[in-house]
Amino acid sequence: MNHRTALGALHIGALFFGLTGVFGKLAASASPSIIVFGRATFAVLALGLFASLARQTWQRLNGQDLRRLLLGGVLLAGHWVSFFIAVKVGGVAIATLGFASFPAFTVILEGVLFRERIRRNEAMLVILVSVGLMLVTPAFDLASEATSGLLWALLSGLLFSLLSLTNRAGSGRLPAAQAALWQNLVVALCLLPFAAPGLAQVHAMDWLWIALLGVFCTAIAHSLFVAALAVIKARTAAVVFGMEPVYGIAVAWAVFAETPTLRMLAGGALIIFAIDLSSRLAAEQPAKQGPLAEGT
Repeated sequence: MNHRTALGALHIGALFFGLTGVFGKLAASASPSIIVFGRATFAVLALGLFASLARQTWQRLNGQDLRRLLLGGVLLAGHWVSFFIAVKVGGVAIATLGFASFPAFTVILEGVLFRERIRRNEAMLVILVSVGLMLVTPAFDLASEATSGLLWALLSGLLFSLLSLTNRAGSGRLPAAQAALWQNLVVALCLLPFAAPGLAQVHAMDWLWIALLGVFCTAIAHSLFVAALAVIKARTAAVVFGMEPVYGIAVAWAVFAETPTLRMLAGGALIIFAIDLSSRLAAEQPAKQGPLAEGT
């Protein structure tokens, strides 16, 4: 893979991650628990197939690895469920922009959990995201779908931030694909009791959207991301993945006629700018941040 194809792979991966909310909304007859169970199951099958074809050598798991993968899987399950609830309640745009708050959560949590001093530019990141979120939701009313969807999306961002920090603590020992497969397996097992009663009622077309979600937005997107990082600098990858919310909102605009207001666009622009700023900070400090996390 050369630089040009790696850059193309990154954009395709960002597009697939951005389509997560769109596929989740298209699976109209499926509950968030069924969508997450199906996504994780199809992702496990696809990742297992890719690993078999690539003949990857995986590390033997020890007790610490198993505990970390279990915790990561539980956090990933909560992140996905809350994100798809946000999509169902508030729409793709609000869910995507609310989730995009996770870099601000990461800055705050790193300061608390790792006792790392929050620098001035990181504090500015938190402020930008906060202002952007206030613009995305015109009025804070718990009875409104927009506010409720945003709160679920913020929970999704918080859980993803905790997942990123969990993966940071164990980064470097396990291949990324191996960690992703095991965490998706944990997700599927966690959601099976909740999803099982309604599996028979899911329409065939919705299973197609869920399969695309698991294969393209999870397994393939993750694989493209990891492969491109072997050629592309982390800073460049971070900037490209800042386009993920843009892709998601644009497709939702075209498919569902979810037309964003000027206020929402302004808030989204601030949040995306904050994502870019956060990503550049992370790329400048590889020892502190560890590998970049995958998207939704």
